[in-house]
This record gives sequence, C-alpha cells and structure tokens, in this order.
Amino acid sequence: MAASKHAVRARVGTVSLYLGALLLVVWLVSTALGRLLAHRDVVRFQAAHPETVAWAPGRVRAYQRALHVMLPTPAAVLRIPSAGMEVPVVEGTSPTVMDRAAGHLPGTAEPGSRGNVVLASHRDGFFRRLKNVAVGDQIQLARSGGLDTYRVDTLRVVERTDTAALQPTGQPVLTLVTCYPFFYIGPAPQRYVVRASLVSSSSQPDL
Repeated sequence: MAASKHAVRARVGTVSLYLGALLLVVWLVSTALGRLLAHRDVVRFQAAHPETVAWAPGRVRAYQRALHVMLPTPAAVLRIPSAGMEVPVVEGTSPTVMDRAAGHLPGTAEPGSRGNVVLASHRDGFFRRLKNVAVGDQIQLARSGGLDTYRVDTLRVVERTDTAALQPTGQPVLTLVTCYPFFYIGPAPQRYVVRASLVSSSSQPDL
C-alpha cells in the first residue's frame, strides 16, 4: 500500500513538472511572438515613413541600421499636423531609440499623466521639422489610453547645460527637445526647446 501511494505521488509530481514546463514554454513563445509582431509593425510603419526623405544622409543610414534592432513597443504617437510630423514615442533616449523614434526621457512624466512629459530626438532626423512649428500650433499625443492635445506656448534656444525645461511641473505640459542649430556641421552646441500646455484629453484609445 505504501509503495502504491509513493508511486502515485511520483506520478503526480512528474505530471506537475511537465505541466509547469509546458506552461513556461507557452508563456515564452507567446511573449516572443508578441515582441516580434510589435517589432514588425514598427518596422513597417517606419520603413515607408515620408519623414526620412528630408533627413541628412548620415541620419538616414543610422535609421536604416536601427531598423534591425528590436526596441520596446511604442508608448504613444506624437503628431504635429501643422508641421506634417508623425513619430512613434519609445521609452529611453539612447542613440538607437532616437534614430527610430522620439525618445521619452526617463524620470519625466509618462504620456497621459500629469506633469512634464519630455521627448527628445535628433535635429537631423524626426525632430528637424520642429523648425516649422510656431507658437499656437497644436500637438497631439495619441496613446492606447486616449488622446492628449497640447498648444505650443514657447519656442526657446538654450545652452546645452540648461536643464530647466526638463524639470517637473505642477501642470500637464509637453516638452520637445533637440539639438540646435538644425543645420550644423558637428555636434550642435545648443538645444531647441518646444513647450506646450495641455488643452484637452480624451479617454478613448486613439493610436
């Protein structure tokens, strides 16, 4: 009788082990598949993106290389209709991220939350069109949880050591930062800062 109970326990243990391993494999496969599909969708969006037509040749090459790197799924899409600009927003501000997207500066407010949402990208890439933005223009930040609409309040050129625009704020604002001048040989010495205030926010998904 004792041997029989021991055999049953052994079988249950074996079945549990196999079941756990199967569930782990299913989770790993589904996670990998989800990341691959998200990566494919972003690459398809960016490979045909009209923005790249006006970019510096070196930036286009960097962009094309970056297409082969898997990045996090975009958290939002930044749109500035007046400048004909649309760019995905990805967490982080590494060179690869900014070759492919507008990077969300870690430590600043998340898209859709109150505070100062800071996004950065290259002056000879996606953010070159910031030179066409004017005070009063509308900026949209579409995310899975809704659509935030901002109005441009100020356009400023600051020294690269000036980080005032990156600090937290009590009001919901959007800050876009890139190097300046837009057309400059070598590392640009200044920064161009677009600051916009939130004017409306919807709760409907609008990516």
